[in-house]
Amino acid sequence: MGRSQGGFSTKVHLRAEGSGKPMIFLLTAGQRHEQSVFQSLMEQGAIKRVGRGRPRLRPERVVGDKGYSSRKVRQYLRRRGICPVIARRSNEPHQRHFDRERYRARNLVERLINRLKQFRRVATRYENWP
Repeated sequence: MGRSQGGFSTKVHLRAEGSGKPMIFLLTAGQRHEQSVFQSLMEQGAIKRVGRGRPRLRPERVVGDKGYSSRKVRQYLRRRGICPVIARRSNEPHQRHFDRERYRARNLVERLINRLKQFRRVATRYENWP
């Protein structure tokens, strides 16, 4: 994986359901950008329906932090009919419509990552990879 000042490091990229249950998570080198794995995160995993029917592959909306804020990501989501709820960076133009209530649900994913890091294999980040 990557090497940072403190030694080897990795990033955890996570896709979760609205209730905070993990669906997919990918590990990358610490210096890789979040957007490099965004497309593969979105193309994996299915969302179970409440009633009957086949699982959906596309969510209604995606909530992400500023690391996923780019024109490329937003166009990818809009082409697939997915509503992006991603905060803009300070050097980007402001959004007309930004759903703050939905964006606050991002804390479920942050808490999920903290729970995952309680496990020693994810927290220490120094396992040997094949």
